[in-house]
Amino acid sequence: MHNKNYFRFISGLLGCLTLVSVSTACSQSFANEEQSEPLNQVDATQIPMANFRELDPENVIVMDTSKGRIIIELASRTAPLHTARIKELSRAHFYDGIGFHRVIEGFMAQGGDPLGDGTGGSQLPDLAQEFNFRRGADFPFVKAVDKGGITLGWVDTIPVSSQPDVLMSRTFDGKVSAWGNHCPAVTSMARSSDPNSANSQFFLMRNTYPSLDRNYTVWGRAVIGLDVMRALKTGEPVVNPDTMTSVRVLADLPAAQRPHVWVERLDSPSFQSRLANAIARDGDRFTNCNLMPAVLLR
Repeated sequence: MHNKNYFRFISGLLGCLTLVSVSTACSQSFANEEQSEPLNQVDATQIPMANFRELDPENVIVMDTSKGRIIIELASRTAPLHTARIKELSRAHFYDGIGFHRVIEGFMAQGGDPLGDGTGGSQLPDLAQEFNFRRGADFPFVKAVDKGGITLGWVDTIPVSSQPDVLMSRTFDGKVSAWGNHCPAVTSMARSSDPNSANSQFFLMRNTYPSLDRNYTVWGRAVIGLDVMRALKTGEPVVNPDTMTSVRVLADLPAAQRPHVWVERLDSPSFQSRLANAIARDGDRFTNCNLMPAVLLR
């Protein structure tokens, strides 16, 4: 799984074509992309525990880096192949010691390449893309707002856009298309120009880039560690990059070292109140990237 140019942007997607590195002009186009800060300045201890859910340890990745810890809830409902791959590689300790070889200020941090130059991967087969998924009326989707003919919301902590529910009655399977959104703290899979070429490399979103939606597979979102993502050393390539010292499935950590992670339920009164306030304040500028749930470690 070598000699591939991962995270290659197709001409027309962002107006430029990159291989291992990105041109100055392309970097400037990233800087002009829509960006928004998640509103996570909430005192979680003031929210009743009934409004929280404990994350399933089998569905959480604990990524320790040279800059600090990142805790990621996996998008197992929306990208089962990719989340299974991340867990498999984590359990094989594949990521331990691998650096973030390409980190762009205000954009993303890319890692997961054992060669460190953007051309490497694991010995496992490449993955079929999971850019989109089908959502029925019983799918656990929390709606935020309808905007421009699209419904914005979340699946667990994953920000998602979807066709509206009204279309379910007109489709062959009673479902509609939905896709993950590249918001701050989202984790997504790198690939080459072949949509079905994701393997081990991934990137961590430092800001909002909707032009990546439906072009890369979202496999999770950090509930803790956006500050760590934004602190990683930048460069193309990065000289003496920050590294992943340990990447584990939460369930595999020794009991004494295993944090209990509680995340605010997005259908809870506390989050829904904050959502209503954010929509009223931001108006047409509101997106599901603007709001994150509160988190408690116990």
